[in-house]
Amino acid sequence: MPMDGRWEGKSAFGQPVGAEVKGWNGPCPIPSGEALQGQQCRVERLDGQRHARSLWEVWKGNDPSDPDDGVGRWTYLGGRPFHDADGCYRWAEQRAKQSDPVFVAIVDRHTGRALGTASWLNLEPEHGTIELGHISFSRALSRTRIASEALILMAAHAFALGYRRLEWKCDALNAPSRRAAERLGFTFEGIFRQHRIVAGRNRDTAWFSLLDHEWSLLEPLYREWLAADNFDQHGRQKRSLSAMTKAIVERGA
Repeated sequence: MPMDGRWEGKSAFGQPVGAEVKGWNGPCPIPSGEALQGQQCRVERLDGQRHARSLWEVWKGNDPSDPDDGVGRWTYLGGRPFHDADGCYRWAEQRAKQSDPVFVAIVDRHTGRALGTASWLNLEPEHGTIELGHISFSRALSRTRIASEALILMAAHAFALGYRRLEWKCDALNAPSRRAAERLGFTFEGIFRQHRIVAGRNRDTAWFSLLDHEWSLLEPLYREWLAADNFDQHGRQKRSLSAMTKAIVERGA
């Protein structure tokens, strides 16, 4: 049976073992939810008082028949867990108290409106692994420059804290989430079959990862993509992020 794990040495008994992790200073700090400032957005700790009203306005949707609007956007998260503004506030207050996941709001710096949420989760500081997930973008945020910048800010913060591995997991049938992971430069690792039961249905889970040495190669590309001169007067990108990150991902494959 072929071995898939990387090995760079042998144990005292002649067994193949992984490379020594030199300079490891773990465990890593837990993300505190401190505000992360970008050009277009601010990522800050979720707070019901500050964010729930705005989030409900962008999450409630206007067309119940459109799967890309309102409650339909929550399908792969098991369904939207609230149905009105009060419920959204209670949900935000409960999530804000959690320490894993650490929930954040994504705020448009120009309008001050919260347009979605995300989190760091499955924290394993002693091993230097962390996940980026529970991503709930509104229609106003999805597939925008702000959305990409917010996720890049969160990834940057994780690696700045010393984490070695950033994970992304999603329902294997969630094509938009899988495309987003690949666009950001995450490497597809495979499918965990029958991984969960969500809303009474089977969920196979697609796993992606981004490692610290890959981040060091991707970070300059992110800065180049986010630069003002990469967007026209209508905010359309001139060079696509997926094209820029593809070479890095293929190099590591």
